[in-house]
Amino acid sequence: MKSKELEQCIERNKITRLLKAGTLVSKELKLAAEDLKYAQESFEKKNYKWATIQSYYSMFHTARALLYKKGYREKSHFCLIEAIRGFYVLEGILSYEFFEVLQLGKSLRENADYYGDFDKESSNEMMQMAEKFLKIGKVILKK
Repeated sequence: MKSKELEQCIERNKITRLLKAGTLVSKELKLAAEDLKYAQESFEKKNYKWATIQSYYSMFHTARALLYKKGYREKSHFCLIEAIRGFYVLEGILSYEFFEVLQLGKSLRENADYYGDFDKESSNEMMQMAEKFLKIGKVILKK
């Protein structure tokens, strides 16, 4: 089931077919796990900005793995999130919570990266969300 937003992303070539996409799934999961590990290390060092950014990128790579599994690639963070909604949430494979988590993660990452707006609590929340998303992503990808 495709949302209007996903259809627009496809029409604008921000979501495109990629024949070798399936071969990239494990690479993306590895990157997601590495980014989560680096986020945890940054958090321990009280570097909450980087922990926030790295946590988002862990979620980004998990989402990318899910999209690759469907045979697509993204050319936009917004469209990647919309693809997760269309291919996984609206299909009942992934709960709506994960769509919201990706949206929030993108906003928190942008705020930390572009505006220097970050804190310990949101950084910790991002890490927890990224860990949960990676776990559920791995379960879905094994099916």
